[in-house]
Amino acid sequence: MNSSFQLLLTIGVSGCCKEHCSCGCGHIRRSRTAISVEILKAALEGAKKTHIVYNANLNFDMVNRYLTMLEEKGLIEHKGNLYVTTSKGKEFQEIAEELGL
Repeated sequence: MNSSFQLLLTIGVSGCCKEHCSCGCGHIRRSRTAISVEILKAALEGAKKTHIVYNANLNFDMVNRYLTMLEEKGLIEHKGNLYVTTSKGKEFQEIAEELGL
């Protein structure tokens, strides 16, 4: 089993992106995998944290948590004031999109 596929299992493909939030407002919750893929897409060419916040539609607190997790897994790198998706991150993103996650 290749390492990117194992990461998909680690990050959490179990969270259904069609699951409704608990407040009953009708919004659809995204899975951790979907959010991770959006962050990795935003950082493909390098992106500042603010750019990632807007592209992934998250607040700074959530982005900070995800960036820490993605850095620990080797999917994204912090270079100066930019975050850049690594080759491992690109592979992860491609596999997740192929599987429709």
